[in-house]
Amino acid sequence: MKTEVLIIGGGLAGSAAAIGLARAGRQVALLERDSHAQHKVCGEFLSREALKYLDELGVGVAGAGGVVIRAVRLATGNTVKEAELPFRAMSLTRRRLDELLLGRAEQAGARVMRGCQVESLLRRDAAPGAEPLDPTASPWRAVVSGAAPVEAQAAFLATGKHDLRGCARPQGKQPGMVAFKMYWRLSPAQAAALEGHVELMLYRGGYAGLQPVEEEAVNLCCIVEQAELHRLGGRWENLLAAMRKECGLLRKRLEGAQALLARPLAVAPIPYGFVRECCLGPTHGVWALGDQAAVIPSFTGDGMSIALHSGRLAARMYLRGETSERFQERLSREISEQVALATMVSRGLVWRPARGVFTAAVEFWPGVLGVVARRTRIAEASMLV
Repeated sequence: MKTEVLIIGGGLAGSAAAIGLARAGRQVALLERDSHAQHKVCGEFLSREALKYLDELGVGVAGAGGVVIRAVRLATGNTVKEAELPFRAMSLTRRRLDELLLGRAEQAGARVMRGCQVESLLRRDAAPGAEPLDPTASPWRAVVSGAAPVEAQAAFLATGKHDLRGCARPQGKQPGMVAFKMYWRLSPAQAAALEGHVELMLYRGGYAGLQPVEEEAVNLCCIVEQAELHRLGGRWENLLAAMRKECGLLRKRLEGAQALLARPLAVAPIPYGFVRECCLGPTHGVWALGDQAAVIPSFTGDGMSIALHSGRLAARMYLRGETSERFQERLSREISEQVALATMVSRGLVWRPARGVFTAAVEFWPGVLGVVARRTRIAEASMLV
């Protein structure tokens, strides 16, 4: 199979790029490894930037069951501080959001191929000793498990937190972290208390975010140092027990709660703080999107906005005839400060001595939570492209 543009990965970034390119009349093939959208380890927080991009893409979050988020709470031990968010925000599960975006990509004219596991992506003229390609030949070739290879003039890599073989990202600035996610149904009283809030809760070796999503469920997404998880026997049950013991607010919220998944989702390792400035070696010339371009820590940054922004920007620059190298350089400039700040805050929340300084600052001035939230967003000027 041949196409002009090959997009590997049907999450936020891949679908956003596919929609933009297909609407412009380009031939797009999007390869998604799952046969239908899945839950993913994600905070599922949508700030004003993400909501703006989704409106452009034809996805109305409110109409899809999205929940309004107005404020953030920080809980450490039995102390809780609250601040209003300085922007409009909502939440929606990735399974629902990804499915809506894949549907929009198909409606725009992209060829969405589900259940396609890409084994490798090769730039055929970049192999050692390779002869120059005929100008009419496709430089990119994706090897697909159980199907014919896909050849393309351009390749977009949007595989999220999972690296494609041969395209591994380097270690980030906050390595050694494991992420878990579990959905719960809270008791009526606790659900009412959580309504409209995202709650950030601190414990030894990590932190968690709790927020409502659609259908009266709540998302508990947490990160923990691998060393701390090992101390707890490597088991989710032990981690959850330790979190509840150390954080009074979480213990209160989960009283009488019902777990909605048979087991939590988990992912590791995660290169938090990674920002790709260019693509070298076998990926030279690829357009790296979403978590393949940058990994901002959950709840101290906004990975969903970065994913949507990267897909939108890549599509527009490609349509203008610009190179992937220019795109990667520009995206890096636009998000590096936000990723660096979010990573610094995340490391501070995990490292006990720094945590004390941060929580003392929040106690003195709760508005610092809103400042951090605002400073880790996509800049207004970048959104005008």
